Amino acid sequence: MTIRALVVDDSAAIRAVLTRILSADPEIEVVGQAPEPNTAREMIKTLRPDVITLDVEMPGMDGLSFLERIMRLRPMPVVMCSTLTARGAAVTIEALRLGAVDCIAKPSGSAEELARDGALLRAKVKAAARSAVRPGGPARTTTPIAGGRAREDALIAIGSSTGGVEALFALLGAMPADCPPILIVQHMPGAFTGSFAERLNRDCRITVEEARDGAPIVAGTAYIAPGGERHMELAGTTGSIIRLRTGDLVSGHRPSVDVLFRSVASRRGAAAVGAILTGMGSDGAEGLLAMRQAGARTLGQSRESCVVYGMPRAAMELGAVEKETSLSAMPEAILAACGMRQAKVGA
Repeated sequence: MTIRALVVDDSAAIRAVLTRILSADPEIEVVGQAPEPNTAREMIKTLRPDVITLDVEMPGMDGLSFLERIMRLRPMPVVMCSTLTARGAAVTIEALRLGAVDCIAKPSGSAEELARDGALLRAKVKAAARSAVRPGGPARTTTPIAGGRAREDALIAIGSSTGGVEALFALLGAMPADCPPILIVQHMPGAFTGSFAERLNRDCRITVEEARDGAPIVAGTAYIAPGGERHMELAGTTGSIIRLRTGDLVSGHRPSVDVLFRSVASRRGAAAVGAILTGMGSDGAEGLLAMRQAGARTLGQSRESCVVYGMPRAAMELGAVEKETSLSAMPEAILAACGMRQAKVGA
């Protein structure tokens, strides 16, 4: 089945580039190009696209306002195309929170970079077409959970990809301020992970920060792996230091969920809890299996609550997932697995 795509961008040159990139795949047909949201709105009505690529910053109604209207009136898969600027990154994160399926930096650079970015854009558009988009904007933040005593060496490791931004806002927003430390690999361009951590930090009771090489991990803090160039691992004799290291792609990614999970398995073993959230592909499946074999508790997000049931399915089929749970139930399940048996839903 051919995927019908609508390209929305105020730059004619960018519209042409995106159209050429997407049209190179026989499974994708670009049915229209729109220079601004009002034109795009009429094209959506007449052309009925399966996926929209949407610019972040446009004259008149900006991409964020247009996305809010789309998700409220006619929910459909949207892939945000952003420039690599601080404002572009911040707005893109907000768009993902509001329900955009994925994001990508606007293609640029050498022929090799354009080819790489083009392949990634096509993959994201095809994954978006298969995603489960829900009406009404962002997922409702799960109810905050009261704190409780966890085992002292407990640690939480989380991997996510497509749909993971929205899921992490809901999951981390429910975590108590005294929860065990959390290490997170979310597949995302490197220019966006800092803005993502800052936005989460404003919304959550726990501290959320972009991980730094050599930083000690402490309770009540979540660490987002920087995107793009380095893998994130545990280091130190007790596995209490963050290590960011260069290396080849693993499972198609850098940072890779598999790298993080294997590190947690070897350093923390049965003291750890692993959770694999929504995302396309299989990154994290083998690492989560290593965690389970090391005695860790392992959880997978349920098909019904995933935007893309790819990574959790791969982990489930491999035997890496001890239990599947909905996104709304995931925070309590993670805390219970950490030994916070007295944790209860707050008022």
